[in-house]
Amino acid sequence: MNNKYYNKLIFELSHAGRIGYSLPKNNYGSEYSFSIPESLARQSDLRLPEADELTVVRHYTNMSNNNFGVDTGFYPLGSCTMKYNPKLNEELSQLSGFNIHPLTPSYAAQGSLEIYHYTQNILSEICGMSEFTLNPYAGAHGELTGLMVIRAYHEERGDLQRKKILVPDSAHGTNPASAAVCGLEVVQVKSLADGTVDVDDLRSKLSQEVAGMMMTNPNTLGIFEYQIPEIARLVHECGGLMYYDGANLNAILGVCRPGDMGFDVMHINLHKTFSTPHGGGGPGSGPVGVREGLEHLLPNPNYDIEEDGFVTPAFNETALGNVTPTYGNFAVIIRALCYLLSLGKENIANTAKLAVLNANYIKEQLKEYFNLPLEGLCKHEFVFDGLRDEFGGEHHGHEYVTTLDVAKRLLDYGFHAPTIYFPLLFHEALMIEPTETESKETLDDFIGVMKTIALEARDQREMVKSAPHTTPVRRLDDVKAVKSAQFTYFTLQPEV
Repeated sequence: MNNKYYNKLIFELSHAGRIGYSLPKNNYGSEYSFSIPESLARQSDLRLPEADELTVVRHYTNMSNNNFGVDTGFYPLGSCTMKYNPKLNEELSQLSGFNIHPLTPSYAAQGSLEIYHYTQNILSEICGMSEFTLNPYAGAHGELTGLMVIRAYHEERGDLQRKKILVPDSAHGTNPASAAVCGLEVVQVKSLADGTVDVDDLRSKLSQEVAGMMMTNPNTLGIFEYQIPEIARLVHECGGLMYYDGANLNAILGVCRPGDMGFDVMHINLHKTFSTPHGGGGPGSGPVGVREGLEHLLPNPNYDIEEDGFVTPAFNETALGNVTPTYGNFAVIIRALCYLLSLGKENIANTAKLAVLNANYIKEQLKEYFNLPLEGLCKHEFVFDGLRDEFGGEHHGHEYVTTLDVAKRLLDYGFHAPTIYFPLLFHEALMIEPTETESKETLDDFIGVMKTIALEARDQREMVKSAPHTTPVRRLDDVKAVKSAQFTYFTLQPEV
């Protein structure tokens, strides 16, 4: 892109003496002025770029145009449900009446607390749980909170030897990480050739030390774990609890419920499934739900509605403690409630059905071009294992076209790449999740581009292996980018 505002850093656009606008000095006397104490003041000027306002505006506006999101194009990032979120929900969450201070007393925040309580009840109904807390700030925070509930359950019963958590080898990386942070030992359970949990391997790892088992259903491969009832029976019989990772809840929303499958504790990635833009670190929310009998362990504070309709904070002495000081990430909760009310109970299942339909449509259209390790019906996402050999796949030696090459080439066609090299069960994993909000026309465009790239890999290999060609930044040395990352302008050029 031939634009100096794209191709230069703001420091490189600097010219001595160029300034924007600075407010005039305070002329109203010392009562309204403040000066920095001499001991704290800088002794030399801060090394900032000197640029006029128009140059700065153009630079940062054009930089923002380099961002990619669901508002600018198709974002089939597997396992992350990067779907379109209605702008109406965004506007409603920003209404001034919801802009309350976190420490506002409950009598002055009744409208907000009613939303909190109402959303708790809806999520409980959707998931087949007895009660939810909306306090955790993110999915991983919800995982940690849910595992703390499981640990508190065993400690309350004096069953202190239960320190092991069973985790399938196809699990999200946050599962073992959250368990480790919670002070639990992770035990990996193998998968079968069809991508589901190996129940025989599970049996061999059950013991009186098992605190529980973490599962995602559908799993990370997009396969529905049809043996969940048997798995839940085995884990419960040995004294453990079942934990549901809600990262893939979008695939079963309104069709089936984790509580009915036998799960005892779960979290929801509210920002993935229920209408909050996410990526780049936030915002997020990770509500945690529990089955009947575990409600008293949920973190403080919780919120109860009195007979007169007044919502009050409840602090339970048996709770595991506090994971957040007040209402959690409240704006995300508002968006979720708006989304749920707009769908209604009668339409919420269409979310899952259309997501499953879109994923299977893409899979069937592309399986002649890309290796499909798991045949049959998938749910919301699926995984290819690189290009088929006739299109330059792995058996072409060290010069074969990799999944990374395909992902880079997709950028030239205006699509965000799917998740690559995850899950680790497949060497050249390419994980695609189209979500329910994409039209058939968009899916067909994506399918057409993927087929084109496969043909390019066969006939113009270097074109694909040197991609991308049209982006502001070309192919980077991934290893060097990690080991020798340059985070500031001054590390690149000492003098401005």
